[in-house]
Amino acid sequence: MNPGRYCSAGPTPRGGPLLNFHGSVEAFNVNAVVDTNGAGDSSIGAFLSQIVDDQSVLEEKRLRKVLRFSNACGAITMTKKGAIPALPSDSEALCFLGL
Repeated sequence: MNPGRYCSAGPTPRGGPLLNFHGSVEAFNVNAVVDTNGAGDSSIGAFLSQIVDDQSVLEEKRLRKVLRFSNACGAITMTKKGAIPALPSDSEALCFLGL
């Protein structure tokens, strides 16, 4: 793995290579965790939905926005019961982000 090409999840340094991204993206504190099932799937699904047709994600500024959106989706999912029923819509995630 090349230095500076690392995607980390959570408070511990783990992850894998992710383009040429350097730095970190804020995680969201979830005060009332109901169920963690599906949180990772939600986060990865949100990430993929944002990059599938948009090559500008190769730029760090856009990638940071996509990762923030992805983190928001994972956080929202933990506030609801179940995996699939807890997945947020795009509009719910954007509202969570204040957009």
